[in-house]
Amino acid sequence: MVLTYSKMLPLGTKLPDFSLINTVNNQYFSGKNLRQGRPILIMFICNHCPFVIHYHSEISLLAKEYGQKINFVAISANDAQEYPEDAPEEMQKLANRLGWEFPYLYDESQEVAKKFGAQCTPDFFLFDKENSLIYRGRLDDSTPGNNKEVTGKDLRNAFDDCLSNQQIESEQFPSMGCNIKWRNYANSTF
Repeated sequence: MVLTYSKMLPLGTKLPDFSLINTVNNQYFSGKNLRQGRPILIMFICNHCPFVIHYHSEISLLAKEYGQKINFVAISANDAQEYPEDAPEEMQKLANRLGWEFPYLYDESQEVAKKFGAQCTPDFFLFDKENSLIYRGRLDDSTPGNNKEVTGKDLRNAFDDCLSNQQIESEQFPSMGCNIKWRNYANSTF
């Protein structure tokens, strides 16, 4: 694991186009499948990262609390050849085990992660109803081992402000976690 911080994509960035396989149902899912007129949370996560595992329960809780008002989409871009625990079939098992009903997409080419400027897992991006980026960064200030309670407060505050048409807090902190496991194309077999 290499501790990595998110890149903090500029606020106002438009939601990039994407179309990826949803490992939950093995169907393609794109931005066109999102419920229009709702904010969109894009989460870059993976199965094996201890930072993501640290947040499993809170991600599940947030999806239950806000899933009727906000589109939730999770994406894993890790190289599954080198990290088989992040392969699509393992992603499906994890989503089923955790009861995630939101799409958990596999970005095999890693092109979508690059469009978002994703750097680490987890990496959170909240877009408003007009598909403009209004929040990027961390879930909260807890990390594995720092003994702070997982509350999701940073992301919750962004959700609540967005849903009540309030200004999102301008001080936003980068997420931190495991680096995205980029494919080494020089050694790739495809």
